[in-house]
Amino acid sequence: MAKSSQKQVRAWQRMLSGRRLDLLDPTAIDIEIEDIAHGLAFVARWNGQTIGDFAYSVAEHSLLVEALFGRIAPNAPAKWRLAALLHDAPEYVIGDMISPVKASVGPGYEELDERLAAAIHIRFGLPAKIPTAIKKQIKSADKISAWLEATQIAGFTVAEADKFFGKPDTSLLDGLSLQLRPPVEARNSFTARHNALLEQL
Repeated sequence: MAKSSQKQVRAWQRMLSGRRLDLLDPTAIDIEIEDIAHGLAFVARWNGQTIGDFAYSVAEHSLLVEALFGRIAPNAPAKWRLAALLHDAPEYVIGDMISPVKASVGPGYEELDERLAAAIHIRFGLPAKIPTAIKKQIKSADKISAWLEATQIAGFTVAEADKFFGKPDTSLLDGLSLQLRPPVEARNSFTARHNALLEQL
């Protein structure tokens, strides 16, 4: 029988922890918070098109979304705050695509994102699928975060941000500010917040 001319495609990525994460069939055992925190701290939001000397990372964004979720749902248990912190965790291996690129890529990106999210959730004691009501609250926090980032560091006017992300309840923004800092600081803050929430489960 003739040998297949097709080369087998490598579908796993080696992590700094030594884990090999299969992107097509991820399992909870191959997921470590240190890998997630490190990856997210080096993934730039807005394709890096932000002001400042450091990229605004997905790790920073995740911390902001978790804080906003806490204001939207102040009585939510720690597990849902953890879900908010991890809402973009798959991006530690698949990167952050801006919405227009996601739309052009099609459903493949979303399917990959969902498989990774399910494995991440299971790894940290969350249900594979987050309840719809909680997901909506996290999405609201995500949109408010996007509005704040758009107007403060990504060059959008308030009118543009209102159009694309919705006009936020400004009372939820009181005392919040964006942090542009070295990746190591974002990584450490993300890890520390994750560990603090995990202890409350």
